[in-house]
Amino acid sequence: MTLTLPPLLLVGCGKMGGAMLAGWLEQGLSDCVVVDPHPAAGFDGRVTLVPDAASIPAGFAPGAVVLAIKPQEAPATLPAYARFAQGAVFISIMAGRSIAAMDAALGGAARVVRAMPNTPAAIRQGFTVGCPGPRATAADRALADALLSAIGEVAWVEDEALIDPVTAVSGGGPAYVFLLAEVMEAAAVAQGIPQDLARRMARATVAGSGALLGASTEDAAALRRAVTSPKGTTERALAVLMASDAWPALMDQAIAAATARSRELAG
Repeated sequence: MTLTLPPLLLVGCGKMGGAMLAGWLEQGLSDCVVVDPHPAAGFDGRVTLVPDAASIPAGFAPGAVVLAIKPQEAPATLPAYARFAQGAVFISIMAGRSIAAMDAALGGAARVVRAMPNTPAAIRQGFTVGCPGPRATAADRALADALLSAIGEVAWVEDEALIDPVTAVSGGGPAYVFLLAEVMEAAAVAQGIPQDLARRMARATVAGSGALLGASTEDAAALRRAVTSPKGTTERALAVLMASDAWPALMDQAIAAATARSRELAG
């Protein structure tokens, strides 16, 4: 089913911005201006590509402005888009940038929705958590939900402070999964398995396990226990991974470090 989407202005068309745009085009988007001097990919005639804010066609009136630039670029970039604040909701996927800081950069009267998607959006299996700003209306939230749902599952929080750990867990989570495949491959090679076979096994095991987890109604712990025979090989491996100073503790430290960095980026 296609959506009825208003004209959109996408600021930044890197990997995430490009994935989102591809999803919107699949959902029936018919009018979009993309601001990026070096967009990730070319798109059809429904998309107008411009290098900067000054090149946006005169009279273009977006229903939403999606901010998909690097957070460090926000202070210098956002003021050029304040002219759209009266008619458009601003949807930001920038890590760390607070709603208040974005609103201030946009002139102090913007309707802002802050969201954090992740890279499986590229195959429409992303997970995004959104948080509406104080001036965002029910219609703004509904539009943001429709746009974000085009790239996967969406959840909402009212407490903006939760977006920082969301960024650490969900936003960065794909990197942790990819690291798992990477280290499994290296460990297999260390045990004498040929490189090509080690890579195939690690990738297929991680991808297949993720698919099983997604399809199952059981929680992750139950699925883990189902693989773990008493006194077997998996139990021996988990004794190492689940030691008090191993995986659980390291993941806690990693998520805490990423959460702290997200808070540092706020401004």
